[in-house]
Amino acid sequence: MSAAVELRAVTKRFGDFVAVDNVSLEIKAGEFLTLLGPSGCGKTTLLRLIAGFELPTQGTVWVGGEDVTDRPPYRRPVNQVFQSYALFPHLTVAENVGFGLRMQGVPATEAAGRVRQALDLVALTDMDARRPHQLSGGQRQRVALARAVVCQPRVLLLDEPLSALDARLRQSMQLELKRLQRQLGITFVFVTHDQEEALTMSDRIAIVNRGRIEQLGSAHEIYHRPATAFAAEFIGAANLLSARLVRRDAGSVRIQVAGGLELTLPSASWPGAMEEALISIRPEKVHVGRAPIPGANGFTARIEEEIFKGATDHLRLATAAGTRLQAVVANESALGEIFHVGEEICCGLHADDVIVLAAR
Repeated sequence: MSAAVELRAVTKRFGDFVAVDNVSLEIKAGEFLTLLGPSGCGKTTLLRLIAGFELPTQGTVWVGGEDVTDRPPYRRPVNQVFQSYALFPHLTVAENVGFGLRMQGVPATEAAGRVRQALDLVALTDMDARRPHQLSGGQRQRVALARAVVCQPRVLLLDEPLSALDARLRQSMQLELKRLQRQLGITFVFVTHDQEEALTMSDRIAIVNRGRIEQLGSAHEIYHRPATAFAAEFIGAANLLSARLVRRDAGSVRIQVAGGLELTLPSASWPGAMEEALISIRPEKVHVGRAPIPGANGFTARIEEEIFKGATDHLRLATAAGTRLQAVVANESALGEIFHVGEEICCGLHADDVIVLAAR
């Protein structure tokens, strides 16, 4: 699959502050790639570099196989959807959507047909005569999307476009955006700090931290096989614990986790020369029950806190040795096991669910 966008060793400085630090990134044609990270990490600056609203201090930006580093935004085959939607309040929905076509000099008849198609894509055909103040937040967001796609860009850039919506509407629009992207086949580059949003929509996720890409991969890879401690902590919940090597056996290693819990892992999971490391364990991978867990690193723990969240129970556990872990248990039925604070339960960890990371 050819690249729709390439950043080649791109750095962006604002005075002494390095917002983007020597980033190289290839975005495939037709994929939905999300730039995910906390506020101030550089993800929006990366988007603005692709759009042309910022120029790199070093490096080059390529779109569709062409070097566009020095081209202004209006000469790049990209379009952007902003957080604020930036709709013209005095224009109708149809006039807002067709504004870019008018600026491009597209004949009126052709423009009218393309506007109808774009409004049909976002299910707003019957609202073409309304003005922005007559629309809900979700409808205004759809108008902004229609205006962006009507010009048929190669790449659509989306800067946290769902942040102003309430939780329920936001979830429905996530699915709507993914459906629209698949239908159009346009490359989407999406910026968000919301991990659930990224996991829901993305073909690939680039985790951005301090101006660099910490990890790039599919949602499944990022979640189940984080490459760094930052990636493990930022995506989902994680038990992130220090660990040290106790001994090596044939094909396995014995490690001791902070607090004293000992675990057995395959030798291949523990890099050869390393004596100390961090381990990451997702809470839902901590198996719990009232009987010993078969085929796993087994231990007992006392429940220090139990938080009922409807579909799941969140447990804070402490082992006799002093290791503290979080566990998440699915409430599969009203008649299922109910755990209580102070109860001692059996726990187990499968070796494949323990991810070994370099120590900070």
